[in-house]
Amino acid sequence: MAENPVFALVDANNFYVSCERVFQPCLQNVPVVVLSNNDGCVVARSNEVKTLKVKMGTPWFRLQKLAQQHGIAAFSSNYALYADMSQRVVSVLREFSPELEVYSIDESFLRIESLSHLYGGTQAMGQMIRARVLQWIGLPVCVGIASSKTLAKFANHLAKKNPCFAGVCDLNALSAEDRENRMGKTPVSEVWGVGRQIDARLAKLGINTVLDLYNADLKMIREQFGVVLERTVEELRGNSCLELEAVVPAKQQILSSRSFGMPITSLPKLQEAVSYHVSNVAGRLRAQGSLAGAAHVFIHTNRFREDQPQYNGSITVPLPIPSDDSRVLAGVALRGLKEIFRTGYEYKKAGVMLALLSDKANRQGSLFAETQVQNGRGERLMAAVDSINAKFGRGSVYLAAEGTDKGWAARADKLSQRYTTRWDELPVVS
Repeated sequence: MAENPVFALVDANNFYVSCERVFQPCLQNVPVVVLSNNDGCVVARSNEVKTLKVKMGTPWFRLQKLAQQHGIAAFSSNYALYADMSQRVVSVLREFSPELEVYSIDESFLRIESLSHLYGGTQAMGQMIRARVLQWIGLPVCVGIASSKTLAKFANHLAKKNPCFAGVCDLNALSAEDRENRMGKTPVSEVWGVGRQIDARLAKLGINTVLDLYNADLKMIREQFGVVLERTVEELRGNSCLELEAVVPAKQQILSSRSFGMPITSLPKLQEAVSYHVSNVAGRLRAQGSLAGAAHVFIHTNRFREDQPQYNGSITVPLPIPSDDSRVLAGVALRGLKEIFRTGYEYKKAGVMLALLSDKANRQGSLFAETQVQNGRGERLMAAVDSINAKFGRGSVYLAAEGTDKGWAARADKLSQRYTTRWDELPVVS
């Protein structure tokens, strides 16, 4: 007889901030924020900053006085570091269970019902996971354990908010009265999948807490909200409806966009930026084994500058033959850019989205494909580019169309070192 499923959700605490602290121990107990692109807004906060009532998305320029008063340390988003640290955490978690789903950069689900006895039970296993990730990677994590993924998310929330759990909350170990009491004190917005709009609609029906949703009539939920929220209620009741996604499904669209560090008025500089975004999305396209059938290009002015003329241009350019070659995609995107470019504007943002994606392994051949594509020269070149960039760091080899100075790139004045992915930025012990 198959065992009932038991899920563990492992979530790194204040992930971006914790990554910065691993290599700068002097930041422990110091208020720290991580900023968005162009060092614009707060996207991560330490607990010390949260106690100062600083909200996510707060513009950094509005925090200058508070930062001086309380010594808040600010960092630009170091995505190369965060991604590598995430992969290291996942490698540790795979030693505890082969059944694993990487849900986000700082969260992973594990199935542990057949393995927890090896560690003395689920709670002991959760504490072992916390200790090993902290010792081997240096990151603090919390673990939520329950009979469904939605409940595991809720248990993780309890583990973070209640010191009595010591970082590990196993809902199955709590009495029914204790579980219901904690559900009754938790806003329904904390339920996985309940966003702002659904939260507002539920409030109109008198459903304000997790317990209210737990006790809601399933027929009414399905009629009012659909099958997805109905499954959420079933999951809250301990009935597992969501399996682990061990293999991440291929994306149907791939997007790269970013605001510029300074306004751009010329077509050549926009061409460099668009070429950069093409290289980014093309690499991700090849990584998931897909081909793109169309490229969508867009350029925006700064909508917050009401004193300046505004223009938003976009175009979707189909490819005659689906491709994953950066050079082909760049050619298509740049043709589209020329169509939408208008003089007399200060552009703040550009981006490229690849669409109409298809599986490369099942592609259909064409009599009109270029000879170098037919004989594999293009594929070998792109494979070499990806290999070099994987070994020596992203951007080691790039399209000449991207330019060399990239003065238009987003500001990152507070960027820490890429300690784990760049030889020239390795931490030095003196």
